[in-house]
Amino acid sequence: MREYRACMKAVFQTDVGKIRSHNEDNGGVFINKAGNYLAVVADGMGGHLAGDVASEMTMTQLKKFWEETDEMTSPQQAETWLKEHVMKVNESLFHHSQTNDHCQGMGTTVVAAICTNQFATIGHIGDSRCYLLNTNGFQQMTEDHSLVNELVKSGQLSKEDAEYHPRKHVLLRALGTEQTIQLDVKTVTVEEGDMLLLCSDGLSNKVSESTMVDILTSDRSLEEKAQALIDVANEHGGEDNITLAIVQFADVDESR
Repeated sequence: MREYRACMKAVFQTDVGKIRSHNEDNGGVFINKAGNYLAVVADGMGGHLAGDVASEMTMTQLKKFWEETDEMTSPQQAETWLKEHVMKVNESLFHHSQTNDHCQGMGTTVVAAICTNQFATIGHIGDSRCYLLNTNGFQQMTEDHSLVNELVKSGQLSKEDAEYHPRKHVLLRALGTEQTIQLDVKTVTVEEGDMLLLCSDGLSNKVSESTMVDILTSDRSLEEKAQALIDVANEHGGEDNITLAIVQFADVDESR
């Protein structure tokens, strides 16, 4: 587990789960020259080696780009940064898959959040998610790029049936699988005490939103909250890798 402190507090954690022998998820929380945070979760796909490669390349390249970046002063700047740099990663992954036989067809989801003391800018491709917890409640900020979600949106499938659909894991959009890709982005205003939760579907498929809220609002440290979320996912089967990042904004009590 890695812990991060600056003008906000964050934690990143990943777990192989209870069934799989290897972890194809990756990510982290990275700090630029101005102390702004970039949280990343990537869930790789494409087999034992290729999924690992796609998610690790995504994490490594975004980390490098971010650590070379100056202060983010506006949502427009943050949205442009995410679009430009995720596109660069996409091109790199696609080229790698085309020139390495064992990586053909590889790809990864990605959800990333640029975090400042005033706003958070969120970008995503695939079905890894970002949630926001604030005084208005708990809200999913991303929309899955999945076949099942499209069926729900078109009224062909209920949300309840979607939970158990046999093609639930079929993605309509993934990083690295095509030469060009569209990143969905949005920006939200944040206040002291707000939290972002970024996670792979190994968490969101196993832990209800009400349980997420119970854990995030509990009297635990940020690190204990991360572990509690992973523990619940494992208790409910842990069939997939489980990865999450939590960012808590503004002046956090350093004793916790």
